[in-house]
Amino acid sequence: MLSLRTRRLLAKLVPMKFNFSKNKSTGGCSEIPEEVMEEMEAGFKNLCYSDSKSLLKKHLTRDIFDKLKEKTTPTYNSTLMDCIRSGVYNFNSHVGIYAPDPEAYATFADIFDPIIEEYHGFKKTDKHPASCYGYGADFPDLDPERKYIVSTRVRCGRSIKNFPFNPCLTQCDYAQLQTLVTKALGNLCGEHAGKYYPLCEMDEKTKKKLIAKHYLFKEDDPFLEEAKALRYWPLGRGIWINKTGLPFLVWLNEEDHIRIIAMEQGGNLGRVYERMIIGVESLAHQMQFNHDKRLGYLTFCPTNLGTSIRASVHIKLPSIFNDRSTLEEVAGKYHLQVRGTHGEHTEAVGGVFDVSNKRRMGLTEYETITEMYNGIRALIDAECKKSAELERKAKNAPKEKPKEEKARDAQKKLEEHRKAMACKCEPKKDNKCEKPKKKDQKSEKPKKDQKSEKPKKKDHKCEKKKDDKCAKKKDNKCDKKK
Repeated sequence: MLSLRTRRLLAKLVPMKFNFSKNKSTGGCSEIPEEVMEEMEAGFKNLCYSDSKSLLKKHLTRDIFDKLKEKTTPTYNSTLMDCIRSGVYNFNSHVGIYAPDPEAYATFADIFDPIIEEYHGFKKTDKHPASCYGYGADFPDLDPERKYIVSTRVRCGRSIKNFPFNPCLTQCDYAQLQTLVTKALGNLCGEHAGKYYPLCEMDEKTKKKLIAKHYLFKEDDPFLEEAKALRYWPLGRGIWINKTGLPFLVWLNEEDHIRIIAMEQGGNLGRVYERMIIGVESLAHQMQFNHDKRLGYLTFCPTNLGTSIRASVHIKLPSIFNDRSTLEEVAGKYHLQVRGTHGEHTEAVGGVFDVSNKRRMGLTEYETITEMYNGIRALIDAECKKSAELERKAKNAPKEKPKEEKARDAQKKLEEHRKAMACKCEPKKDNKCEKPKKKDQKSEKPKKDQKSEKPKKKDHKCEKKKDDKCAKKKDNKCDKKK
């Protein structure tokens, strides 16, 4: 059975017979192979009967499925199956849908729009505002003493115009994208200047080192794999790392065409944000990005639409670690996403959470960072308040012995116990254990007396009996003589 891409290529060169279905989005005809239709139907049924809690399952009804299953995008012929494949095979998905090309958001709007509205609060009638980055200096350091914020990171995704997204990219597309982007990166200057490291030429030791530093992306994402975003790996993938100053990175063809990242230790969100802005604007002068008047910047995943900015911090919240109500209250008010230390579906190790902005649509870049900034400050205030409350309770509670004193007491008890055990195990002649010997002597004395007294009584009786017998014998003898 020929693949979909092979059929497309052969159709241009050799006349072949295919089952065509009408393209309702363009009014023309497009090819949807029978095996794809069968896979789509089977996948939809499996999703319906699954225990998945994804937004895809919630919004993909039978009516919408029937309406979209025969549609394809005008330029790249992407199908509904290309959009929902990851969610159909991964029931633990939160969203469950990707856009295989920029046109998919319009062609399959009946399923994308309700998902976008629920995730971002961005309605069909809403329009994303024009970009406004503002200044990073407006956001001073939230935690200069570094009591709470471990690290800060700000990134945004961009897709290059006239290219589809990962599932539709060919080997030639990956090579062209790499050439185009690395040329633009080579023109960066100052603290953004650096070097490009292609994944094809990177050894395992370097990969592990960069992953450990949280610089490099991993290649084992099951959601991206099912979405066919990891094809031809590692062709066309790589990372740009600046040479001087605080970290500035650019990922190439991981999920989006490029991911622009600034990061550093501590809580200086404004400085990190400013470094990312300069990098984004420098690249925008050299390349054209996919942008929609209503949706903003177009990305592979609908959760990154709009500004595509994700600002995150690793923050220590030990006092409100188990107070989920406070966390949810602050997160809901400021539209924050609170996850485990290593991201979604992980635990908060040592009370360290990964907190990021959830909304990326319907507000400018500056408003996105402002909302995030205020939310982190509210979390720190809640942590301080809870910590003070716990301290007051501890003061009013009965005082306990210090740990060192407790340890000394425990050691004394242990030594006493060992001495007692040693006394029991030592022989009776030893002078160290006088008390047990006295007890033994006392217990032995009455036994000896009893034994000695009994035979004496027996001897006395016997003597009396012997005397009586002798007297009787003498009397008898005397009688006989008489």
